Amino acid sequence: MATDRGIVEDWLSEFKALSETQLSGYAGVLDQKITLVPALYSIIQDPDSELLEPVCHQLFELYRSSEDCLRRFTLQFLPELLWVYLRRDRHSSGCIEALLLGIYNLEIVDKDGNGKLLSFLIPSLSKPSIYHEPSSLGSIALTEGALCQHDLIRVIYSGLHPQREAFTAQNRFEVLCFLMLCYNSLVVYMPRSSHRAVCRMSSRLCVSGFARQQLKAWTTSCMRVLLEPQFMVQMLAAVYHAIYNGEWDAGREALDDILYRAQLELYSEPLLLGNAMKSSLPGSAPDGSQGRKVLQVEVTPSIRRVSRCTITAASIRRLRWKREVDADQLSREEDSSGLNDADEGFSSGASSSSQPSGVRGRKSRPSARRTSSTSLDCRPGQRSGAEARRYSILSLQEQHLPEETELLSPGKQSRSPSFSMQIISQV
Repeated sequence: MATDRGIVEDWLSEFKALSETQLSGYAGVLDQKITLVPALYSIIQDPDSELLEPVCHQLFELYRSSEDCLRRFTLQFLPELLWVYLRRDRHSSGCIEALLLGIYNLEIVDKDGNGKLLSFLIPSLSKPSIYHEPSSLGSIALTEGALCQHDLIRVIYSGLHPQREAFTAQNRFEVLCFLMLCYNSLVVYMPRSSHRAVCRMSSRLCVSGFARQQLKAWTTSCMRVLLEPQFMVQMLAAVYHAIYNGEWDAGREALDDILYRAQLELYSEPLLLGNAMKSSLPGSAPDGSQGRKVLQVEVTPSIRRVSRCTITAASIRRLRWKREVDADQLSREEDSSGLNDADEGFSSGASSSSQPSGVRGRKSRPSARRTSSTSLDCRPGQRSGAEARRYSILSLQEQHLPEETELLSPGKQSRSPSFSMQIISQV
């Protein structure tokens, strides 16, 4: 205890020496002080500590700053502050009451001092999200077209709240519910010590003064604490996050204690929400329950599907360029195939005219090699162009003769090469 007292005293004196320009980087200094948070918890839990009042004043000064990290540092002690405030005598916890009222009055107004509305927008089903795809919902064109004619639907879940100067029996839980709402909005930034504190606060507030308290490990005698259903709903929201972020056992115990108290009080809203939470929990601790953020959400690959259906000017240009390239490549292939056919026809015609017709169908390749040497003198380089054209026409005509004229009877002999050359010379 003396060590915790010394750590807290050093922290109080250190903060007083800071200037306004040094507050922005002070959040990083607080994160490095590992022993400071447990020491502050011990000071808050001690009812007779002399450092409680300066600690509450210091936490309020941190919350008044414009740095979000410093505000979260103060807000992580909210569950423990609520438990200490509700279980103690109201007159002996004046500094904690002043701190809670100060945080409340700062949260209900914006930076300009105007009343603040907490609201959210209902998302449109026509746009994909991590929970759905528009294509799987069928045709929603009619409903979406009707919705487009109106403004987006805004739901206000916390309206304007008046300023409070003191706690009364009528406004106490109105202020405390709003403070828990602020805590739940930033619960993802809270450390594990704060998650453990909110589970401990929920269990103790719900079973204090009842027979179930005798089954607990802590045996400190406490009076029965009056609770309202809206405050218990906010406790359930914080406990549910703690269950899936490293506090499986403590969170399950707190959930059972809240349901126990809701059954005794016959509160319908905590019973409905608590039973739904309990039914949705797995039978055992999920993987990674000792760590953080074990809630797994499968992200649907909707971006790729949307990109396929999207038609832009760039996609039209790409499609047009691809068609032009395919047409150009096809025309080149046709031109090259036409030249190859002409060359093959010329060589086949020359070979057929210089080979006996009886073996023309069986030995086409060797005949082409033999006739290539004998027909060199018939090319345009040796004779005139007209004679070369006549020779090519004659060769092609002889190539397309009917099949019955290609093969001779076995008793007859084919024409000799000299006879073929005479016909060509007459032409």
